[in-house]
Amino acid sequence: MIQRLIAVSIGALVTFGFLVIWDATDFMDPVPAYAVAALLGAVGALIWPALVGWWFVRRRRNKAIEKEVERQTTEK
Repeated sequence: MIQRLIAVSIGALVTFGFLVIWDATDFMDPVPAYAVAALLGAVGALIWPALVGWWFVRRRRNKAIEKEVERQTTEK
């Protein structure tokens, strides 16, 4: 439930951000801009768990590497 709430929030923020940028710059016509912003918001909502998971795995791996380096430096 919390994951869905976070996904909807991230999707809404991404959509809102793109709409603000495109409405302020006259970069695109309004109808395609809304469609593209909604699509990008949906993609953001779908891929956020993968990005957060990648970040946590990378962080855990870096801590393991730092721990191993410290262990080897204290041995010498």
